[in-house]
Amino acid sequence: MNMEGEVNNFIVTWMVVFASLLYSYIIGKLIPKGTTRLLALSIVICLFLWFPLKLTTMHLGGLTSFFIAWLANFKILLFAYGKGPLASNPPLPLSRFIPTACLPIKPAYSTPSPASGPPTSSIKKTKKSVKFLLVKVVLFGLLLKAYDYGEYIHPHLKMSLYGFHIYFMLEIVLAMLAYVAGTLVEMQLEPQFDEPYLATSLQDFWGKRWNLMATNILHPTIYDPVRSISSHFLTRKQASIVAIFVTFLVSGLMHEFIFYNIGRLQPTGEVTCFFLLHGVLLSIEIAIKRAAKGQSYMPPILSRVLTLGCVLATAFWLFFPPFLRFTPIVRGCQETVAFLEFVINGRLISPVNASCPIILR
Repeated sequence: MNMEGEVNNFIVTWMVVFASLLYSYIIGKLIPKGTTRLLALSIVICLFLWFPLKLTTMHLGGLTSFFIAWLANFKILLFAYGKGPLASNPPLPLSRFIPTACLPIKPAYSTPSPASGPPTSSIKKTKKSVKFLLVKVVLFGLLLKAYDYGEYIHPHLKMSLYGFHIYFMLEIVLAMLAYVAGTLVEMQLEPQFDEPYLATSLQDFWGKRWNLMATNILHPTIYDPVRSISSHFLTRKQASIVAIFVTFLVSGLMHEFIFYNIGRLQPTGEVTCFFLLHGVLLSIEIAIKRAAKGQSYMPPILSRVLTLGCVLATAFWLFFPPFLRFTPIVRGCQETVAFLEFVINGRLISPVNASCPIILR
């Protein structure tokens, strides 16, 4: 893999993304919401699925697939029908339309009084968020150091570490993007995670704590339409179960697509099965809650352990194996070394030729 070619492809890809979003913005001005606008935007949706395939590195290809092929495409679908974060009233200016479309963020506007300044609660919340982020950066560094002793770590514990690795990495990357976007376009940004390790149920984990941008975009694009259509043939409760199942199916397929872009290995369906299984488990959990009329007889500490244990156990079985087949830790290390070589020495090298300490162990 030629790093110079990868960087060129990355630049071209994002130039096409910006041009496509400019086109989408103009279409939104010229064509009223509905099927006609969807047809006009279909070329953008196809480009957003195709261009991430041009990137072969984990970091550039994986993040572009998530940002563009998934989130941006779903926002464009909503925008075609006058819904979602891109279809605000009054319309977003172009300077906010583009970052809102292509970054995993959702603007949260506020109107503080210029004289009084930002609310005290907002300042405290920001300081708390920064403190927690610094703690996670330190923990992420310790986690990377723990890989030095990989041969002494039980395989199941190592897989648990991979789960926290993904969480910490996404938290740090998305926090940096949120800071950049907030600085450039002066938007308050909603957090992407809400301490998922404190979830007391699967409904709490998937609906309120883990990857909130994906949750917020799946709800109006998949869950709501499927529930609305199903309600014509089923009861309200049955329609919601069908909608949950289809939503998790779509999430699984999008994860399969992202995994393929990262590893370029033939999909096995395991990731889709992971999300389908959680769709079933979540449906059962909701049915139990309804039968118990929302009352919980389990201590929070126990429910948190069971929830996290369920997520990790099923991830050991179905999510991590396909993820580990393309050796993400080693590839990530090589790409990081190649990136640092470029930043420090201005020299582009192929990641496969980078001297990664993990390979030497």
